[in-house]
Amino acid sequence: MISKFTLSVFLLVATLMACAQERPLDMKMDFEDYDPPSSLVVPEHHVIRAKFPFVDIHNHQFGMPTMDLGNLISEMDKMNMAVMTNLSGRGRGSTEHLDNSLKNVKDHYPNRFLVFTNVDFSGIDDSDWTKRTVKQLEDDVKKGASGLKIYKSLGMFSKDRKGDRIHIDDPRIDPVWAKCGELGIPVLIHAADPKQFWLPIDNQNERWLELKTHPGRRHDNDPVSWETIIAEQHNIFKKHPKTKFINAHLGWYGSDLKKLGELMEQFPNMYTEIGAVIAELGRQPRAGNAFITKYQDRVLFGKDSWVPDEYETYFRVLETEDEYFPYHKRYHAFWRMYGLGLSDEVLKKVYYKNAIKLIPKIDRSLFPN
Repeated sequence: MISKFTLSVFLLVATLMACAQERPLDMKMDFEDYDPPSSLVVPEHHVIRAKFPFVDIHNHQFGMPTMDLGNLISEMDKMNMAVMTNLSGRGRGSTEHLDNSLKNVKDHYPNRFLVFTNVDFSGIDDSDWTKRTVKQLEDDVKKGASGLKIYKSLGMFSKDRKGDRIHIDDPRIDPVWAKCGELGIPVLIHAADPKQFWLPIDNQNERWLELKTHPGRRHDNDPVSWETIIAEQHNIFKKHPKTKFINAHLGWYGSDLKKLGELMEQFPNMYTEIGAVIAELGRQPRAGNAFITKYQDRVLFGKDSWVPDEYETYFRVLETEDEYFPYHKRYHAFWRMYGLGLSDEVLKKVYYKNAIKLIPKIDRSLFPN
């Protein structure tokens, strides 16, 4: 005969087993799939139009020689972008590409676009490369180029005829940096990539999700270190104090604003911009506000990739004091953003005043005082 106690235990076990079948205890999922909406109820401000007209100092329009600029202007006007900087003036290295880009701008919207030129390092072993490149730079500026953009390929992928990596601070390039100073044009330079791309791809790497979904961005097996490339970049800032350099992407020190501040103090000719690194500022709103406020005369607005819908994140981080809102690309920043709430005076400098200071040819009538 079964006791009441034994029967109760049996029924309890049976119930638990039935519940386990209905709701399995295994709740594992891939990290890529975990993206719950926040239950936090806080004020939200979706800023689709910047508070002030702005200059995007970091953009790429490879189709500029033949594209209908009117369509681009329509998108720019919606978000209050007064001036766009196309850093890819020479496209893949063609003088014709630059000439046609400048002509398209001049014929249709001469005060709404800036075009930067580029340098081809593939012939650096030629005895006349330096002289030829300096002459090309002079000619491009006479045609209307507003600055020089250096791609990350210099220091990472560009090689000489021996197959050796071309260093950013290669002395054969020194006359080019010096000439930019003489011509009064800025050099916007992108060196390396985020430091985490060189670190082991494991559970200690906070960019793991990005590297998992975009394995082509990995540099953990590269023969040259992140520190080496960055040091070469800093060397040219030091060697050419009369040249204004715009250190792209916060110089990849957006996650270490103390170090970035030290660099700003060390190199008074170094400016910086926020393209593709707004997520770093958005997760440290108090530190981000303090940094931009302190260096308000040397921080510029930049976006990098031309995806109009993504600008809202930038405006929201810079202008509002919103809390805990998502970044537009989860793989790029799975953490949440917070608004810096910059003052109007600081916003004006980031949005347009600093760009006008660096590039006086910008039409001031497009902006308030």
